[in-house]
Amino acid sequence: MSAWPSEKKTALLLAADGTKIYGHGFGATGHTIGEVCFNTAMSGYQEIITDPSYADQIVTFTFPHIGNVGVNPADVETSNTAKAEAARGIIIRERVSDPSNFRAQSHLTDWLAAHQIIGISGVDTRAITARIRDHGMFNAVLAHAPDGNFDEAALAAELAAFAGLEGADLAGRVSSTQNYDWAQGRWHWPDGFSEATARHHVVAIDFGIKKNILRCLASVGCRVTVVPATTAASDILALKPDGIFLSNGPGDPAATGAYAVAQISALVDSGLPVFGICLGHQMLALALGAQTQKMKQGHHGANHPVKDIASGKVEITSMNHGFTVDRDTLPDTVAETHVSLFDGTNCGIRLKDRPVFSVQYHPEASPGPQDSHYLFDRFTAAMEQ
Repeated sequence: MSAWPSEKKTALLLAADGTKIYGHGFGATGHTIGEVCFNTAMSGYQEIITDPSYADQIVTFTFPHIGNVGVNPADVETSNTAKAEAARGIIIRERVSDPSNFRAQSHLTDWLAAHQIIGISGVDTRAITARIRDHGMFNAVLAHAPDGNFDEAALAAELAAFAGLEGADLAGRVSSTQNYDWAQGRWHWPDGFSEATARHHVVAIDFGIKKNILRCLASVGCRVTVVPATTAASDILALKPDGIFLSNGPGDPAATGAYAVAQISALVDSGLPVFGICLGHQMLALALGAQTQKMKQGHHGANHPVKDIASGKVEITSMNHGFTVDRDTLPDTVAETHVSLFDGTNCGIRLKDRPVFSVQYHPEASPGPQDSHYLFDRFTAAMEQ
């Protein structure tokens, strides 16, 4: 018996080099364009799809069971509901699983359609992953047509006009447009989301922030004020924060840094504790005088080993990034704190004389292991001192 309702191919992945991969479409219909990457996580597909760091990307899942726990509102990571942009599409091997989980409120296929996200199944995801591993991430158009008819010439022409992620400021597109406060803590069984007594006021610059990062900050006693990516340092300092948080986000850090780096430099000079994650880590490095560069395949998954250089401890971490800090450009005032054990790239820095630090990975671990939750405690300790 066929794994799909029909053998008819209703989806097309057309790569920039002309490669065509046909499969079975699900979710939204139409077409979308983005950079194809792969993610090796074995859980948390909803958190991955809704992570703003995936803006302008099409995610290939290497894990075969996608859809098995359904979807629910609590697992959406996008905090900016006005511009809820995240992954443009997904690529999977098997047909979407029917949900079997007490938290499920919707089928993944229906949820994708409602959120205008296109999916393609029935393709060799291992071959796509191997191609990215060997040749790098590539741009493609993903199309879903129930009748199986595609204007391939028109799709190719539209794809040719896509500039890609290098040089793209996507953080400004996914960021909130106004300030808002956050107090909800992490989710705990069986009570749900927690509330903690706020001891510190943190201003979080939203470059594409995830809800679970905000929850981790709240859970360690932070009252969080989230501000747009373009907020001036003077306006942030006027809020009288105890610490500054630089969030994750999509796109090229050098492009976003064109307007953000000068503000981050001023915040560092204020003497306040500063903590950055992912894109925030990259832009902090730029503000401190280093440079960033595009990666071949990037890091996308929940099983990435990272070594803490000072302690020698190895943490298993969640990652989602396609750019990296060039360690050879780090100035003498900056110490490298963490390094990837997969490829040796930089995964953390700190200023030697100020309470300023950042990591490339996602310590909130949504999805993924919780080895790195201590970094949020380190941030609060810096504010207390």
